[in-house]
Amino acid sequence: MSFSWKENLPQELSDKVTKVEKMIQPRIDEIDEQVLYNQQRVLDLFRKHHVGEEDLVPSTGYGYDDIGRDKIEDIYADYFKTDDALVRPQFGSGTHAITVGLFSMLRPGDTLYYLTGTPYDTIQEVIGLAGNKPGNMKEWGINFKTTELKNGEVDYENAKKDLQDKSIKVVAIQRSLGYATRKTFTMDKIKKMLKFIKEVRPDVNIFIDNCYGEFSECEEPTFYGADMMAGSLYKNAGAGLVKGGAFLVGRQDLIDGAGSRLTVPGAGKGEGATWGYLRDIYQGFFMAPHTTGEAQKGMVFTAALLEEMGMQVSPKWSDPRSDIVQTVTFGKPDPMVKFCAAIQHYSPMNSFVDPIPYHQDGYEDEVVMASGSFVEGSTIELSSDGPLRDPYMLYIQGGLSYAHDKIAITHAVEETFYK
Repeated sequence: MSFSWKENLPQELSDKVTKVEKMIQPRIDEIDEQVLYNQQRVLDLFRKHHVGEEDLVPSTGYGYDDIGRDKIEDIYADYFKTDDALVRPQFGSGTHAITVGLFSMLRPGDTLYYLTGTPYDTIQEVIGLAGNKPGNMKEWGINFKTTELKNGEVDYENAKKDLQDKSIKVVAIQRSLGYATRKTFTMDKIKKMLKFIKEVRPDVNIFIDNCYGEFSECEEPTFYGADMMAGSLYKNAGAGLVKGGAFLVGRQDLIDGAGSRLTVPGAGKGEGATWGYLRDIYQGFFMAPHTTGEAQKGMVFTAALLEEMGMQVSPKWSDPRSDIVQTVTFGKPDPMVKFCAAIQHYSPMNSFVDPIPYHQDGYEDEVVMASGSFVEGSTIELSSDGPLRDPYMLYIQGGLSYAHDKIAITHAVEETFYK
């Protein structure tokens, strides 16, 4: 007796899925090789730093002498080839870590410059470009400048001119696309950006927003001279196990400054209890190469199947990938909301819920979001969201398992296009 998860699908859709599975197999094999390489590096670091049961014991109160916390930060610094790291549950999100990192390097009168165009919605709120929340950079007299992208790529000619502004103290690069329509920047492109900045303005600090990017290639921006980098623990680096927190890695003096900004000057990174988080943080980091690979394979399948349906997707299934995000353009709101709802219906949590577009804090437009995840906002778990604005692009990301992604995306195609 044979069993198939496709047996109840419309025959046309079943045939398309079978075709896609065969077509993408070489790309799946490439991702498996990437996973093996990154997993070997992580395992070597666990062995090098002699991780043991005692490192999983949490601290309370001030968190002084937390050997497990200090060791995982050494491991993060080693993996990302930096001097030091802050790996903390006290960070509320990746945006929080980015904010702490940027504020720790900037002073009133300084200018923050984004090489990769205007950042995504939540960072716009931090800067003061959108909204008018207390404590934003604008209120603190910190200026902002950017060179908008040209056809989705860095406009190096105009960027060179804009970088002559001596008030610029920090140059930021956003790896993933946020709610933009551009492609995620691959490591090859980021290496070019880093080289350019160092040639034009060797005196600035280079900051990388690396959210969604960790373990998605065999190299990271900090390998090539980025001074500080931020990421979330409940995205790639936590493998769906970590319940909250984020991290910063970078140069020693900058991490010291960020530690003072996160806690207080004096105590700095020496304070901060880990409560019950250490076991998840260690295990999450160990599982991160595998889980990120599963998410990437799921997004390759998603791209291929939607291309078979005649949809506009980015990246295409055969394109290089540098994060766990897949976009599909619907051109109008109704099918976008319907597809998003179908992903919710095939999630392990809250499958009975219908996503309704609403205005979410930190975003300019109404957003529709599906996230039937075990950890709220854990976009390493399968989720989708997008603003209801032209071109009505849905941003799909994650998947703890390739199998779940295949099942959920196939049924989302069925509900959207066959019913």
